[in-house]
Amino acid sequence: MRYLLQRVSGSLAQRGLRGTVGRIRQELRPRRQDVTTFETEPLGSGTLPPSLQCSHAPLVSVVIPVHGKLDYTVACLRSIARHSTRVPFELIVVDDASPDATAEALAGVAGLRLLRNPSNLGFIGSCNAGAAIARGNYLLFLNNDTQVTPGWLDRLYGCLAEEPDAGMAGSRLVYPDGRLQEAGGIVYADGQAWNYGRFEQPDDPRFLYRRDVDYVSGASLMIDSALFRAIGGFDAHYAPAYCEDMDLAFAVRAAGRRVLYEPASVVVHCEGISSGLDPFTGVKQYQRVNQAKFVAKWREALERQPPARTRVEEALGWGRRHILIVDALTPDPTRDSGSLRLVNIMRLLRERNWQVSFMADNRRATPAEIERLGRLGVRVLCKPWSPPLSAWLAREGRDLDAVMLCRHYIALPHLSLVRRLVPRAKVLFDTVDLHFLREQRAAEHAANPALARQAQASRQAELGLIRAADVTLVVSPIERELLMAELPEARVELLSNVHDVPGRSRGFGERAGLMFVGGAAHPPNIDAIEWLAEDIYPRIRARRPDIELHLIGDMAESDRTRLAIAGIRAHGRVEELGPWLSDCRIALAPLRYGAGVKGKVNMAMSHGLPVVATSIAAEGMNLIDGQDVLLADDGESFVEAVLRLYDDEALWMRLSEAGLANVQRHFSFDAARQALDRALA
Repeated sequence: MRYLLQRVSGSLAQRGLRGTVGRIRQELRPRRQDVTTFETEPLGSGTLPPSLQCSHAPLVSVVIPVHGKLDYTVACLRSIARHSTRVPFELIVVDDASPDATAEALAGVAGLRLLRNPSNLGFIGSCNAGAAIARGNYLLFLNNDTQVTPGWLDRLYGCLAEEPDAGMAGSRLVYPDGRLQEAGGIVYADGQAWNYGRFEQPDDPRFLYRRDVDYVSGASLMIDSALFRAIGGFDAHYAPAYCEDMDLAFAVRAAGRRVLYEPASVVVHCEGISSGLDPFTGVKQYQRVNQAKFVAKWREALERQPPARTRVEEALGWGRRHILIVDALTPDPTRDSGSLRLVNIMRLLRERNWQVSFMADNRRATPAEIERLGRLGVRVLCKPWSPPLSAWLAREGRDLDAVMLCRHYIALPHLSLVRRLVPRAKVLFDTVDLHFLREQRAAEHAANPALARQAQASRQAELGLIRAADVTLVVSPIERELLMAELPEARVELLSNVHDVPGRSRGFGERAGLMFVGGAAHPPNIDAIEWLAEDIYPRIRARRPDIELHLIGDMAESDRTRLAIAGIRAHGRVEELGPWLSDCRIALAPLRYGAGVKGKVNMAMSHGLPVVATSIAAEGMNLIDGQDVLLADDGESFVEAVLRLYDDEALWMRLSEAGLANVQRHFSFDAARQALDRALA
């Protein structure tokens, strides 16, 4: 059960007050504000479901201890019946000698496993009894005064499955009126606890990212079954209740496992129904008694906790370094290669135990983007919740150890601000690619003097930023060599594209067609699409009308219509590239200018899909023509390379294998870890 109202009840005890439950509630209750509401069912509005869709081979065992309060139990079970799960589970209700007709009523629910205690064991005894008969690999302890929402179980299970060394995870708890009740707990060095986010708005991004926490509430808590048994379950030393969930969390960490808060699992909790709110009577009185037991047991571990009265935001990241990342837009891996690289860098930072905050220069983020980054453990700073960068740095910048500014046009207006407001933070300038080099090559390609002058201005700006930053990140060894020649005193690290390597899913004979990936907002991609549509593909189709070309990436509807000529399928942006990466026979990269390393080439190779590219598209990737890739820089040669590869299975297999090896060697997470460690050392 939750360690509730610790600070308020403690202050009341010190003043010698024994106020009523109503007076305690009055002291805690803030002014009402507009909040998100969650679907719940009024008490007494329904009957017990006749059956529950439980599994005979469960992965998760849900354990609900009950002592009377049948109306709440009915509402809880009805919510479970409404919200099906993908993960198979069993449901164990432990009746703790209820004084009402709870046991008789539950006995008629098919699929439910009812365990009846011969005498009242309290919350701890009932939970341990339910766990003893559980068959699942994971236990989910759930209060009967809760109602679950979609994803309640699946998201907790996913958290434990996805996070390395995860041992226990808890839900985002909200009140029936929609206010936030808890987003994980903080424990201070004196043993006092704080429920983070109490009475705040539950959709504030501060509470929407997965993170390590000191403890999670027993109102909705999932733990590895073997781990629970190995550490002895809930410690009966705290019987009948209170502090047992904090104690369990400390035991989980002592066993070398992590305790996490999972915001995507939302559970509505009617706080105080199980044990009341008066800290001087009933079960609630054990809250104060058990705190002393907890402090005595975990005295050494508490020395590593934040001191009493530490600011909440500082306590949240206690013992972890904190980095702020600023980019033009909130990253979306389905949109562009730069987004995929940044998201994977965030994954590596979280793996390295960094606390990661992100702000887009326009401070915009959709709910889906907030959830996507939140699942990675990244806090998103966005409108209307967070102030502009200058105000945020003034308020919270003292907790920062590093700031990463992405792209020169984002770093230019912000680098001096960061230096002034956060002088202790290491400043990283992530070029993404060298803007001036791309502009310079575009000017040469188009023979455009105005663009050449613009490239020169960009060059001066970027070189100035590189001088001012502590570390500069580039994606291409070519660009690193260029900068080291220009600015030998600068610290420049190669942190290229970062890719998983899923491998080849289908063979040569199961594939057909060509694919090009690139958004039409990027000038080199626009040029490549036009070259493909007007020159390269018409020549291919003239000789092989059976070969289709798939164009994938953001583009205006008018462009999709214009490009939808015979043989070309302009799909626009797609949510998932997988179907084309597994079904197409060749990926194309006909870029005639640009800079950096091309994610479209990395992505194809990571799936075992051979690539025909220009020299510019393959630059900085350690690729050898005929061994890892086929290279061609004019239309006729490009067409010949495509047609040769399209019908040569042996060549296709050699390039497929070599491409996979290239990505694993130069663009994998292992390669990026080393570069990131050097940059942040």
